[in-house]
Amino acid sequence: MASRYARSARVLHWLVASLLLAQCAFGFWLDGIARNTPARGYFTNLHKSTGLLIGLLILLRLYVRLRHRAPALPPTLAAWQQRLAASSHHLLYLLMLVLPLSGYLASNFSKHGVKFFNLLALPPWGSDDKAIYAVFNQSHKISVVLLLALVALHLLAALWHGLRRDGIFSRISLRPY
Repeated sequence: MASRYARSARVLHWLVASLLLAQCAFGFWLDGIARNTPARGYFTNLHKSTGLLIGLLILLRLYVRLRHRAPALPPTLAAWQQRLAASSHHLLYLLMLVLPLSGYLASNFSKHGVKFFNLLALPPWGSDDKAIYAVFNQSHKISVVLLLALVALHLLAALWHGLRRDGIFSRISLRPY
């Protein structure tokens, strides 16, 4: 069994991680723009558009992950740590899927829909329903908080493994060793 993830999985890991963190920062920044202003609409559509593209990359990442088995964890890793690692990775994938999906669904239950990169109007396919919008929008907001908390835990675990030099961090590293 390979000791590292496939190169495509490693590249997608770092690309999606970087884009998701930037998108989260963009979303929090967006909250500071006054509602019902041209700037809010413009930047909201950029956020929605990049979210759609990141969502597609997440689907590609999931496809690559399903096509290539993860390298085995070292036998020195305690069973509870292996279970925690597997569970946290599954939850990360779930949240990565829920986050763009809930944002997209919320957009489709509002009169605004998505104006892809402020050029191409993608009309909403749902009705302008404030209650349904609120459910998906709240799901979007909760998902981002949960994802960021899990990413923080993931980063701490990666740092711990990197400092221990137990080979786990090198499995996902882009370095060619």
